Amino acid sequence: MPIRILIADDHHVVRQGLHMFLGSDPELEIIGEAQDGAEAVKLAQELHPDVVLMDILMPVMDGIQATAAIRQSLPDTEVIALTSVLGDNSVIDAVRAGAIGYLLKDTDANELRRAIKAAAAGKVQLSPEVAARLMREVRTPTETRESLTDREIEVLKLLGQGKSNRDISQALFIGEQTVKTHVSHILDKLGVPSRTQAALYAIRSGLVVPD
Repeated sequence: MPIRILIADDHHVVRQGLHMFLGSDPELEIIGEAQDGAEAVKLAQELHPDVVLMDILMPVMDGIQATAAIRQSLPDTEVIALTSVLGDNSVIDAVRAGAIGYLLKDTDANELRRAIKAAAAGKVQLSPEVAARLMREVRTPTETRESLTDREIEVLKLLGQGKSNRDISQALFIGEQTVKTHVSHILDKLGVPSRTQAALYAIRSGLVVPD
């Protein structure tokens, strides 16, 4: 099954460009386009995409608000934030809202495809520099990991190491759907909206040491 993608950007030429070079990949399928954040939320709830490419600056509702709304109502849909300028505040706000990734709009097409496929697989990708910055600025849970089961701690550790759902399922000899269920429980117990923030918690609590 191809990865189902919703594009949200207020510039038609950007949406058209994304549609053109993503549509050429047989593993990807563009299922909808939105020209503002409110429309992105509406279409996401109707279409249930695997990944949303979300512009940050849009009318009616901005990409940060739309990301938070989508993550709250559709926990299985991952959001990649797209920005014109990769400023610290936009990155931090996107992660706080629940985005699993963030890219500049001039990102190489192949890199964007890889990022989409990684997001769809539930793979958190943080460089040590980005992880350090986010750990200083983004709130992580105050709760201790005692609320997590032993299995959930195993899943969280692998998630924090940047493993995909498939990698985790193979490492723990469980099904991918079971992995998704464990991740959902982890996010609920830690009170965070995204795998990225769960990964930050894994690093901060000492479960994972960044490379």
